[in-house]
Amino acid sequence: MSGLHVRHFAGDPDRPALALHCMMGTGAYWGPVARKMNGVVDLRAPDMFGHGRSPAWQPSGVDYHTQFTRSVAALIDRPLDLVGHSFGATVALRIAVGAPHAVRSLTLIEPVLFAAAPDPEQDRLFARMAAAFDAGDPRQATAEFLAVWGLKDEGGSAPPLDSFVRQIDIVVDTNDTLANDRPAILREGGIEGIDAPVMIINGADSPTAVSSIAEALAARMQDVGIATVPDAAHMLPITHPDQVAELIALNLTRAQS
Repeated sequence: MSGLHVRHFAGDPDRPALALHCMMGTGAYWGPVARKMNGVVDLRAPDMFGHGRSPAWQPSGVDYHTQFTRSVAALIDRPLDLVGHSFGATVALRIAVGAPHAVRSLTLIEPVLFAAAPDPEQDRLFARMAAAFDAGDPRQATAEFLAVWGLKDEGGSAPPLDSFVRQIDIVVDTNDTLANDRPAILREGGIEGIDAPVMIINGADSPTAVSSIAEALAARMQDVGIATVPDAAHMLPITHPDQVAELIALNLTRAQS
């Protein structure tokens, strides 16, 4: 058992799919995307540890990325369509590298595997977050994170911080994992071994690191397309569910039935 709370959006039982959300999100935000897909896939969306209805993260000598990846992998009992956003996309990519036979299609929405394309602006953000957290100011660390990667309203401001502050320790813990590729997702021959069709989706208004990462990953993949959603930023599964659903569906048609 994975120990995760899993949300279910019913669809074709012969076309199972998993969708993995971003940091400070929940599986619930895949609902609008799933509804737009009209049951083409039978979609399950686990809440990460410390998110939604899943149990709190309990550090136990295994890093967060590895703990969540193992729990997600335990949900896979036959080849399926795998979708991930942001941190969730790095987990989806890790699974596809480690078990390519388990993935029918792979859709990566802004995978934040920073080691693929190091970015000075992102490094400075990590440093600001770490400094605030180490100074005992998790609220400031949360504000720094959301100012770049959070959901923006029409005025460009970040949402209220209080509901996210309790999760910032998880974000800070995973920054090093993503910046230095601790799971060795980028190891030689790994990404090249993915034989499922891949779609990488970006928002046109996202941080510049996003497009650089997408290009670096795509250069190593056998069968990949990159799509950019106009007027969208990092949280595009929430802000642009129709476009995201259409692109996921397009990638599904490229996979063997």
